[in-house]
This record gives sequence, C-alpha cells and structure tokens, in this order.
Amino acid sequence: MADGGVMAARADIAADRIVFLGHACVLIELDGVRLLTDPLLRARVAHLRRHAPPVDMEVTAGLDAVLISHLHHDHLDLASLRLLGRDTPLLVPAGAGAWLRRRRFETVTELAVGEETDVGALAIAAVQARHDGRRALGPRAQTLGYVVRGRRAIYFAGDTELFDGMADISPRLDVALLPVGGWGPRLGPGHMDPLQAAHAASLLRPRIAIPVHWGTLLRVGLAARHRLGLGDPARLFAEHVARLAPEVEVRILAPGQETML
Repeated sequence: MADGGVMAARADIAADRIVFLGHACVLIELDGVRLLTDPLLRARVAHLRRHAPPVDMEVTAGLDAVLISHLHHDHLDLASLRLLGRDTPLLVPAGAGAWLRRRRFETVTELAVGEETDVGALAIAAVQARHDGRRALGPRAQTLGYVVRGRRAIYFAGDTELFDGMADISPRLDVALLPVGGWGPRLGPGHMDPLQAAHAASLLRPRIAIPVHWGTLLRVGLAARHRLGLGDPARLFAEHVARLAPEVEVRILAPGQETML
C-alpha cells in the first residue's frame, strides 16, 4: 500500500496523475488531457457536509471534460458544475442531456452503455453500473461507469454494486477508481463496502486500485466519524485486496492528495 503525496496545482507537469478531491470527485490527467469525475466542490450539498479540506479550485482549471456517472445530488451537483463554468464540456448518461441544456450548460454529450467518444487523445467509453441513480424531479437517465483509454486505461466506477460482467469491463486496466463506502453507517443497494470493492478489484485486476467515495461527506447531525462504527473503509479495502488480489497495488489518497502513474 502506498500513500500519495500532498496535492499541489502543478500545471507544468506533463506526467500522468490522479488527484482525489473527495467523495467521487477525481482529477484524471492522462496524455495531456484533464478530466474531472462527478464534481462536488462545495462545503455542503443537501443533507451532506464536507469533512475534508476544501477543494483547491486551481486544480480544476483548464478542464477538457467532466464525466458524470449518474444524477444523484452528490454526483451531479449543479452548483459545482456552475463553478467550473457553463462552457466546460460535460459527458453525461443518456437521458440527462436536454435537462442540463435547459440549465444553460453549453456543451453536453450523452452516452449510453457501450457508446464511446473522444476527448483529445483519449477514448472514453460508457460502461455498465448497477445503481439506482434516479433524481427526484429530474429526468430518467442511465447510471454509468467510464473507461478512459490512452497510453493507460483507467476505470471510474461511479456508484455501483458488483454485477455479472464486471470482469469484462476492460481487457487491461492500469487504474481502477472503486467506491468503498458512503456517507453514513449503512450502505444501501447499489454500493460496495470495502470487502465487496476488494472482490471487484479481484475481478478487474488493475495494476493499481484507488479507493474513492469515502472520508469526505457525513450526513448533517451525525456524530463524529470515530463514533459511527465505520472503521476506515480505505484501510479495510487495502487489507481485503492484499488477501484476494495480492498482485493489485492499492494506493490510498486522502481528499486533497495525488499520485503519479
């Protein structure tokens, strides 16, 4: 298990890197292209409060595209998208495009499972996820994961539970960004706990697995994290992976840390 170094906004570095900004928000820099997943950049959204350092907005400058996995408020936060600028290109699940265009986002590309588009030098494929991503008073749209392919291949799972065919997501993966927890003491259907996420790593067999969807958000009014009985989901994930898929390297990044690939 290797911890990432402290994040710095270093636009002059051309090397590939991953920056974990908290929850499901990850900056992917690959082949000179900058992608951001499921931006959640505010201190509070709905009933959730951020319990991590604030996001350094310099890190989100000059994005080539944003990947949205599904429409839940902690994955598609309209205020966070507005902070990035309405002209930032968005890749979204099929069914969400018109809804976002009505909110004056200018460049929206819809993808369904099995479809692919290019962003700069990268090919981005929409892949299956098993999660009920419906949004109250919002459109009906799919829930997606994404595989980003350039000289390396990176899988962003979004929110999902284990599903048949997960092992076939990609014939080769350098990095898998896997959700390992949530924002409360219980996980409902459509999520993975640390053990389930480790089983996912054993199916996917990436070179590197990075746990996400942990250590960032708590429901307003809950007790301090050490009283929730949650343990440390990232650490537990690493322990399970060491047993189930010892060839997979786990890199734990706290919100605000990076790792070079």
